[in-house]
Amino acid sequence: MLAKLPEPDLNYLQRVLLEMLAIPSPTGFTDTIVRYVAERLTELGIPFELTRRGTIRATLKGRRYSPDRAISAHLDTIGALVREIHDNGRLGLAPVGCWSSRFAEGSRVSVFTDSGVIRGSVLPLLASGHAFNTAVDEMPVSWDHVELRLDAFTSSRQETSALGINVGDFVAFDPQPEFTENGYISARHLDDKAGVAAVLAALKAVLDSGLEPPIDCHPLFTITEETGSGAAAALPWDVSEFVGIDIAPAAKGQQSSEHAVSIAVQDSGGPYDYHLTRHLLKLASQHDISARRDLFRYYHSDAQSAVTAGHDIRTALLAFGCDATHGYERTHIDSLAALSRLLCAYLLSPPVFASDAHAERSSLERFSHQIEHEAQMENDTRVPPVDTLLGINRKRPKP
Repeated sequence: MLAKLPEPDLNYLQRVLLEMLAIPSPTGFTDTIVRYVAERLTELGIPFELTRRGTIRATLKGRRYSPDRAISAHLDTIGALVREIHDNGRLGLAPVGCWSSRFAEGSRVSVFTDSGVIRGSVLPLLASGHAFNTAVDEMPVSWDHVELRLDAFTSSRQETSALGINVGDFVAFDPQPEFTENGYISARHLDDKAGVAAVLAALKAVLDSGLEPPIDCHPLFTITEETGSGAAAALPWDVSEFVGIDIAPAAKGQQSSEHAVSIAVQDSGGPYDYHLTRHLLKLASQHDISARRDLFRYYHSDAQSAVTAGHDIRTALLAFGCDATHGYERTHIDSLAALSRLLCAYLLSPPVFASDAHAERSSLERFSHQIEHEAQMENDTRVPPVDTLLGINRKRPKP
């Protein structure tokens, strides 16, 4: 009989999520959110180290240190930078991360100057229906057609510069969080702060249970996922299994749901590891965790960045289901609970292959099987013998 899983504290999950949402953290401006998560790890008694730029590399000790595993969620979010100061004193923007200006229009924002913070709003260049009538509806959707209106006395480039605004200043978009009584959670930047909250809740649940994981696990909290590098330089241990934690688009053509955890089979970087993915699917089934398989077409993750950097690891991706990703996002506590429970099951599960330890990879004898070799080689398709194609038995013509 399977041991009962520890149950994540969902009040803790929602509290740390709300506190993280209050911390602006566009890629490149993540020091404060790093400090916050480091403090939560300290509270849990989980040791960690920081890379030079701020990626957190923690260690949850298990009974065995090799092969070990890692799970990763990212602290950085989408945002913007000041690209230029217009003649009218308003600001042109460049996006940080990949997202549409359509979701920036109407947003309240904070501009972080070298000396302080100035509030403002992002508006289309034609922002008044009373002045421009239907021309407002004909505006193209692009970052060249929005501007940031500062809440400060300025109507010229010179006056804006005098406020301390410079090209390259970070612009953070207000999260506007709302947690409803029926379990829905709406906010910007659930990607990936909701994933981080689920990881912290899972770690807390395992520690509170007193159960010892069978192998070491390294929770990673990265700071450049939205711009592509993510976990590329974050794996110094003998990590054989790497599970990324991120957002799953619940949209037409996708299988993900706001009420389940998604187990990705493939994203823009290609298929995830066959064996690790099916290990997670089996854990979800064994523990009656609502889970969906899905493929993500326009999507990159920390797991992909680690493989691209050259790490020889098995990768998989777990994700909470979310509507309107990189926009006004919405998930449900059901999905975050399922994600956190599956993480608990994974942390307490044995390695997919104990033979992935460095000392045991010198032989084909213990190499994996996706299906049995004999079954894979069976084929009803009629093909001519190989030797007839190569002409091996043909007699050479006499000269």
